[in-house]
Amino acid sequence: MAKTTLDKDLGKVTRLQSATQDISRQIALPGLSVLFLVGVTVFATLVVADGPLAVYAIVGAVVAGYLALNIGANDVANNMGPAVGGKALPMAGALVIAGVCEAAGAILAGGDVVSTVSKGIITPPADLATVDFILVMTAALFAAAVWINLATVIGAPVSTTHSIVGAVLGSGVAAAGFGVVAWPTLGAIAASWVISPVLGGLVAAGLLALIKFTILFRQDRIAAARTWVPVLIGLMSGVFTLYMLTKGLSRIWAPSDRTALTLAAVMALAGWLAARPWIVRRSALMENRRKEVSRLFVLPLICAAGLLSFAHGANDVANAVGPLAAIVSAAQTGSAATGGDVALPLWVLAIGAVGISLGLALFGPRLIRTVGEKITKMDAMRAYCVAQAAAITVLAASSLGLPVSSTHIAIGGIFGVGLLRELLTNRGIRRRPNGGVVIEPPPIAAAPPTPEQAARQQEKTEKRRLVRRRHAWGIAAAWVITVPAAGVLSGGLYTLLSALIRP
Repeated sequence: MAKTTLDKDLGKVTRLQSATQDISRQIALPGLSVLFLVGVTVFATLVVADGPLAVYAIVGAVVAGYLALNIGANDVANNMGPAVGGKALPMAGALVIAGVCEAAGAILAGGDVVSTVSKGIITPPADLATVDFILVMTAALFAAAVWINLATVIGAPVSTTHSIVGAVLGSGVAAAGFGVVAWPTLGAIAASWVISPVLGGLVAAGLLALIKFTILFRQDRIAAARTWVPVLIGLMSGVFTLYMLTKGLSRIWAPSDRTALTLAAVMALAGWLAARPWIVRRSALMENRRKEVSRLFVLPLICAAGLLSFAHGANDVANAVGPLAAIVSAAQTGSAATGGDVALPLWVLAIGAVGISLGLALFGPRLIRTVGEKITKMDAMRAYCVAQAAAITVLAASSLGLPVSSTHIAIGGIFGVGLLRELLTNRGIRRRPNGGVVIEPPPIAAAPPTPEQAARQQEKTEKRRLVRRRHAWGIAAAWVITVPAAGVLSGGLYTLLSALIRP
């Protein structure tokens, strides 16, 4: 039946309302960000001690708040993207869980400035003036924030740690020359461009292969799941216990290696024992289908995503507030020293925690969709493999002394599970009807295909590409240029600030 004039008019009204809502959101989000930064300005003005350099600390607090907003918008997507893409969490639920866990990790276990400023990025000369040191850190904060903001706009997940390292490096070189550069740190960062995604992809693909060959390729998937899913949950319990003790809670309690390994083994056993009856109850009425088995991974995935967010808040909040703590310390003491321990006031930590959570809520959904949906198709099982791979890879790399980036690991894990699926699909590996797997033989050689047949075959081959390559190249390019781009921005900002303050 043709639409009446009234139906068409109502449709126009609906589209107008939708457009108005979109415009309102576009205006409201920057407005809320500005309101947050105004609040930071007022708050810093009240808590910063009076002195000739107090204004620099206040300006640094505002810039750190801006950086924290961008860290929340970009970096947190790596933890929640797979869970949202795998339909384990709705977007609203992911934002709430990530926001709470990020803030809790930052406030309860947030790292001190040593994790960002005093790790050998630069070694400024002893005669560097205090104001120059403050300008170095302020320029680094602002440059890192601008770069991460640009990356978020184009939908590229980048390492916030690499951004702040490159920014501190650039402003340090602009202030004191290339002699201040710690070249081993740069070499480690360059190595992580390859090590992080490759390790993350291999571990995630290995976990997915284990699930496929022990559960999905079996005739009775439910029975196989009752045996193997508790094992995987026990593995997750042990790995994340070790991960939290060494990464998430290390500033609260740092047990010995033996104690940490013992607690991880105990939690692995407890997780396995607790999961067995739970899996039996959950699977009692399930059909012998892949989609049904995938539902068993939803709760473990949600727990894993929350723990990753807690650990991220505890560690990466220092990327925003580490330089700010150095600025506040220099403003209060009049010294530009970068060695030793620098105090991290609670109010400084609070700015980072609130900023990260707010940035995630306001600007995070777009990048969460990119990470979780636009690289390859996710479900709860694949997302579980990515989350588990992130923790395993960080632990393994730390024990071997290898430099890794959590951002690169997560993206590498997503590509890893996608490429494994593509490999198995294109080689014809599938489940045998009576259990096990079968590899379909290649077709018998025939006459050369006609142009039409070749075109259809090419179209079929393209459909089997389960990973979108164009995202891989864009993300890789963003990774490679993060350090130099942030460095150039920071060096230019330092030069500009120095010229304005000392004409």
